[in-house]
Order: sequence, then structure tokens, then C-alpha cells
Amino acid sequence: MIHRTRSIASEVAAVHAVDVDARARFPHETFAALREAKLLSAAVPKEFGGGGADMRDLSSMCTVLAQGCASSGMVLAMHHIQVACIARHALSSKFFQNYLREVVDRQLLIGSITSEVGVWGDTRSSICACLRENGRFKLDKDATTASYAEHADDLLVTARRNGDAPQSDQVLVLVRKADRTLTQTGTWDTMGMRGTCSPGFKMTSTGAEEQILPGSFADASAQTMVSYSHILWSAVWLGIASDAMARAAAFVRAEARKTPGVVPPKATHLARVSAQVQMLRNSVRGQASEFDEIMARPTGMEDLLTIGWALKMNNIKVSSSEMAPQIVHDALQIIGIAAYKNDSKLSVGRQYRDSLSAALMISNDRIFGKTASLLLVYKDE
Repeated sequence: MIHRTRSIASEVAAVHAVDVDARARFPHETFAALREAKLLSAAVPKEFGGGGADMRDLSSMCTVLAQGCASSGMVLAMHHIQVACIARHALSSKFFQNYLREVVDRQLLIGSITSEVGVWGDTRSSICACLRENGRFKLDKDATTASYAEHADDLLVTARRNGDAPQSDQVLVLVRKADRTLTQTGTWDTMGMRGTCSPGFKMTSTGAEEQILPGSFADASAQTMVSYSHILWSAVWLGIASDAMARAAAFVRAEARKTPGVVPPKATHLARVSAQVQMLRNSVRGQASEFDEIMARPTGMEDLLTIGWALKMNNIKVSSSEMAPQIVHDALQIIGIAAYKNDSKLSVGRQYRDSLSAALMISNDRIFGKTASLLLVYKDE
């Protein structure tokens, strides 16, 4: 699974990454290759024909793909998150059991709409409601961003449970491509992550009531979406940082070949960057492994609801989102003008711009505020 992803990263994603970034277009070639390799069902449990990948496997896939193209890595991470929400919270439904088999057979790409105009970035709050009548639902949403919505086969969308529910009582709704109409309301001319193609949309949709996930979005968020998002996003940022360091290492090795037997001045700086990348790698792999260890316990789902785990997820998100841009910046300093020029083989301009999105994907300030509140009551035992 990891070997196939690495091949796609180097032979497909990296080849088209510059064009994807320049034109702010979806990385169609990469996802065609992932479909052909049956990798879009990696997170589907084996009992439904999927890869049954654990968090460590999924994070490794995201890292190696992001080394070739960060936008491709982020879309894959977001897709895995949506599949995990279904696989971990909807299997009491025969419909969703069959849907996962369809994901495997057709290699469906699942996008996400959790943002909404008027809630100011609070994904745990919705204004729109899922209106139900005669076994059908109607859901209209005005989204500030919709993750690669035009290019996704299906979408997982948050909404209030019904017209009378408070804004915090949300459900997840699977909106199929045939169920929806999207009207674009914004643009996606961004600094980085340009290939994720996630402008705002007004969505109107209707479908069968069985497409509403059982339970609440609050549970799916706390037990799945937060952990998968923060670990897999961090894995993407690790991929960006690793790619930048590889370019810096190539530069230093080239300098060393010019003066055999003499260690280039920039080699010491590269050694520091290598230590930073190792710290980030250990952090991502460590949290992925700990998640898998927790899920091996009978009490795993409950253990993910503890304050201690919430703090770990907050901390990996903010720390990795701050480390990745610094690593890319350091690589820029090592390489110099060749890294600054967009038409250079050693350019890190795209990597730099992509890494700056990390602190904005759920604002670090918002997360630090939540962490501060948790620390007031948490006792580390």
C-alpha cells in the first residue's frame, strides 16, 4: 500500500505538481492513478473489501504523496477522514455497509462540507438543517469552503439534526453527486494548496433519509474526525517538510562534490534541519501508533474522549503546523537563490506556500484557546 503510493507520488503527483499549483487545478492524474491502484478504499475495513489500513498506514500514505504534491496529499487525507467517519460510526446501517462496498468497487472520492456562512469557523455549529419528510431529506447549505466539492463523487455534510434542533445538535449527511446542485460563490486563487480546489458553494440537495449517518456529529467529531484530521494533516505537513529537506540535502551534496574532502559550510545547517524533520516525523508516527494502540483496546472509543487525548491532538496540530514552515524556511536559507527561483529544480516556493496553510486549517489561535481552557482542569497523571 505504501509502496504503491510512493510510486504514484514520484511518477505521477510530482510530475504534475507544478502545473496543478500554477493553474490551481485539481490533480486529476494523481487520483486516476490512486483509483487504478485501489488506494481510495485503504481506510475501508477489510470485511467490506477495503484495505483495512490503520492510522500509521494512512499517515504514511499521506506523507509520501505530499512529498510529490502537497495538494494531492491533503485531498487524500481529507478523503480518508470522511471514509473513517462512515466506517467507525455508520456500520449499524445496512445502507452504509453497502455504501462502503461501493467505495471499494467504484473507488469513490468523498469530499466534505463542514464550514458555513454565519458560524465564523465553528465546525461544531450549523445554521442549516436537515429537513425530513416521507423518508427523504432536504438540505441546503451556504458553505464558505467546500473541500474539492466539484471533483468529489460524494460529500459528507454537517447540518442541524432537524428544523427545531439547536445549532450544536448536528448530524452528518452523505450527499451523492446526483442528489446535489452546487453554485460557486467564491474563488480559489489561494497562496498555497491550490490544487485542493475548495471555494465556497451554495448547495441544494435532497436524498433518501437513510443517507443520514446514525448518531450525532459530536460523537463522530470527538472520536474520529479530530484525531484523523490532526494526525493525517500533520502527516501531509511532514511530507512537505521532508521534500524541502531533500532538496536542501541535494544542494549540499552537490556543493560537497565540488570540493572533495571538505565539508560545505551549509552542511551544519542541514544537520539542524535533519534533526527538526526527525522530531516532526517521530511526533506524527508516535501519535499515529498511539492511536492504533488505543483502538486495540476494548475501551478505545471511550479513551478518545478523554481530556488527555484531546490535548495531544491539539498539540500535534499546532506544533506540526508551526514546525513545517520553519523547516521549509531553513531549507530555503541553505539552498539560497536556487530555492527562491520558481523555475529552479531546487525551488521550495510551492512547498513554502503550501506549508503556510497549516496554521490556518482550524486556526492555531482557536486551538490554543481551547487548550488553555482544558489545562485549567486537566491533571496529568
